[in-house]
Amino acid sequence: MLLKHFFIEKIAHSSYILVGRESCAVVDPQRDVQIYIDAARSLGVNITHVLETHLHADFISGHMELADRTGAKIYAPKSGSCAFDHVPLSEGDIIDLEDMKLQVLETPGHTPEHISYVVVDTSRGEDPIGVFTGDTLFVGDVGRPDLFPEIAEELAGNLHDSLHKKLLKLPDFCELYPAHGAGSLCGRSMGAKWRSTIGYERRYNKALQIPDKSKFITSLTTNMPPSPDHFSRCSDINRQGPTLIREMPELLELGPKRFKEKMDSPGTLVVDVRSYGAFGSQHIPGSLHIDFGGNFPTFAGWVLPPESDILLVAYNYEEALGARTWARRVGIDNITGYLDGSLFGWAVAGMRTDYVRQVSAEDLHDIVSGSSSIVLLDVRSPLEFADNHIEGAINIPAPDLRTRHAELDPGKPTYLICSTGHRSSLGTSILKQYGFKDVSNTAGGMTGYSAAGYTKRCVVCSNPHGSRYYTEYLPMKFSSKK
Repeated sequence: MLLKHFFIEKIAHSSYILVGRESCAVVDPQRDVQIYIDAARSLGVNITHVLETHLHADFISGHMELADRTGAKIYAPKSGSCAFDHVPLSEGDIIDLEDMKLQVLETPGHTPEHISYVVVDTSRGEDPIGVFTGDTLFVGDVGRPDLFPEIAEELAGNLHDSLHKKLLKLPDFCELYPAHGAGSLCGRSMGAKWRSTIGYERRYNKALQIPDKSKFITSLTTNMPPSPDHFSRCSDINRQGPTLIREMPELLELGPKRFKEKMDSPGTLVVDVRSYGAFGSQHIPGSLHIDFGGNFPTFAGWVLPPESDILLVAYNYEEALGARTWARRVGIDNITGYLDGSLFGWAVAGMRTDYVRQVSAEDLHDIVSGSSSIVLLDVRSPLEFADNHIEGAINIPAPDLRTRHAELDPGKPTYLICSTGHRSSLGTSILKQYGFKDVSNTAGGMTGYSAAGYTKRCVVCSNPHGSRYYTEYLPMKFSSKK
């Protein structure tokens, strides 16, 4: 038995290949599957099984791609009612893979149809050697049950039972292989390690230290991080079977004139993926900005309408291809064109451009400390805002500006800030779409503001390998400039 781990940054997704002598299984695959095909080829084995723990909410799975390209069988929860050809699994089912047995446990809670795979290496013994837990149990955390708000408390109760009555019954030495790590929004405070053991999590996982079921339910249904828009779409796409990549349109390289013609067509959206500094300096009027250097896939899935025809502005064709790959991972499939020559080509063609003023931490401090009548808009999550913010700031998370922009006065100068400048730049582009003229982005965000000595150090930025969202904060010393 050999286990190989694959990890996608930004969405913090873990997938695995479980390898025998001649065959292997891929567990919870990403959508672009060439990495598994290459790995299997290098190991001299065939991909024969594709195992899904659940209908993933935060990304589009590669089960259909692998079945199409390798002929492997797809195994998925029976209760998921999947529309594609698959082997439905329920409690007690066993999958034989050479000397390995994979025993199925039904572990609902994160989603209604969740299952886990307990691995026994019969060539060595009859005890479980590991368990693929999907999004039920993580390193340092458990799955969030609130993705289905109408049944969140019921799912939280199911999650408690799945953990305490099933997974925690496994031996302490049994290894844990979850589907996500730190940075994912499928939990609240996951660790950065990609694996652990049942015994270690039993002792140190904070969520598992709440034995009382009612208190556990309360803890998992309150103060959870916001849920991106694509979380409500991806599960059903995975249930129906995602469109195969080979059936999608090519990315057209469009000169300024053709790009302008296409962008003026109804239902078309221009998305600029360059840095916030470049976008601020010059961009196409009306374009949405999602900085490729930030968490591009999460915010692409969050704010891009999947029905729109999307045109990209990037530094070059390779970056545009990368952005398209990331967007497809979260179910945004209609990226059809790219501006050849980027903004330089657009400008020399005489096309109109717009800009967003970028301000430094020093500039912002002078402004908020002065007498100017401005709106200071903090577009971080409520939990980040609660930890620390600039006095007088209004908190509206960047994606929420699509609907909550009406709470603001478009006639007032509006200064946006987040943790680094990425989300706030997205926020400026959204506000400009709704007629806000005087918007400014804080370059460096609260990270720069704290580095300048004006507030305490940002917890999120000082712990880059931890969760992006916290409910408990460590006290930190800071100094303030006079």
